[in-house]
Amino acid sequence: MLVLAHISDLHLDGSDRATRRAERVRDLLWGLPGRVDALLVTGDIADHGTEAEYEEAARLLGLREDGAPFPVLTCPGNHDSRAPYRKALLGEPPADGPVNGVHVFADAAVLMCDSSIPGQDEGELDAHTYAWIEETLDGLDGDRPVLLAFHHPPVALHHPLPDRYRLGQPAKLGRLLERRPEIAGIVTGHAHTPAATTFAGRPLVVGPGVTWTLRLPWEGDAVADREAPPGFAFHVLDDEGRLTSHFRVAV
Repeated sequence: MLVLAHISDLHLDGSDRATRRAERVRDLLWGLPGRVDALLVTGDIADHGTEAEYEEAARLLGLREDGAPFPVLTCPGNHDSRAPYRKALLGEPPADGPVNGVHVFADAAVLMCDSSIPGQDEGELDAHTYAWIEETLDGLDGDRPVLLAFHHPPVALHHPLPDRYRLGQPAKLGRLLERRPEIAGIVTGHAHTPAATTFAGRPLVVGPGVTWTLRLPWEGDAVADREAPPGFAFHVLDDEGRLTSHFRVAV
């Protein structure tokens, strides 16, 4: 059984507000008394994509000197910038190509995929990323369930803001899932609202935002509820390959 914590959309911008909200979630997760195998961070880590914002994220998320109690796995969102992300967050040489990574556990794997399009708010998994996914899955030999994690949801969430900027070419992703039964589910962010649905017959779970919560059309005219507590999720991938998700807030 794999237990994953999940946060998204920190939008760190150097402000005390953004830092405090991220630290509230971080402190709660770091202090958990029970087992968590990894933390997934599904994009919009920075608000402006600057090195200073990623340096703060690296400190806050314990990405320097083994400061986290479990692996921290990240992928970019539309507010992120690939070269500063690589340099200041990951400690890698700066480069502008997609930022993709895989973490293999004893009985499962998580593929953190880059759905960002530099300079745009819309998302897309490009040809390089699709080829990387296929090659990575081939290397895993189909003998363990796999979660795909990226920023942009591939389906409508019934709010005009995230639906305007969702993942492009979802049919291409659907064909990948048809070919790859080992993919147990998809985890995303971007929408600032916890949501659960399906895509191509698999679970699709959207993590809540840390910085603010999206108000749905029937909840009133305001788009952003900046007073709602920062949210996060726990995902459990069990021995039968079933994905179960639980949502929480850091009060």
